[in-house]
Amino acid sequence: MTLQEAQQQVDVWIHQYGVRYFSELTNMAVLTEEVGELARVMARRYGDQSFKAGETDNLEEELADVLWVLVCIANQTGTDLTEAFVRTLEKKTQRDSTRHLDNLKLHPDVVAPK
Repeated sequence: MTLQEAQQQVDVWIHQYGVRYFSELTNMAVLTEEVGELARVMARRYGDQSFKAGETDNLEEELADVLWVLVCIANQTGTDLTEAFVRTLEKKTQRDSTRHLDNLKLHPDVVAPK
C-alpha cells in the first residue's frame, strides 16, 4: 500500500464509519496519546522497564495507531504525504549526505574521541 492509498483508505473509513474527522487539535492530542503508548511499549521491550501484568507487547499495533492519526491529520490539512515525504528525503539527503558517515560515534569499529 502506498502513502496515497493509505490516505484514501483512511478517508473512506472516516466517512463510512467515523462520521467525520476529529478536529485538528483533537487529533494532535490523540497523536500525542498514541506516541505515549508507543513509548511505553518501547521502554518495556528495549529499555529497562518490564511489562506490567496485563500489558501486551503490541509494538506493531502502536506504530500503526500513530500512522493512522498522522494520516488523519494529513488528510484534514490537505497534506499529500507522498509529496511531503519525498521533499523531506531530498532535504535530509542534501543536508546530511556526509554528516552520519563522518560521525565516529556511529561506527562500531572506531573509537570516537571524547
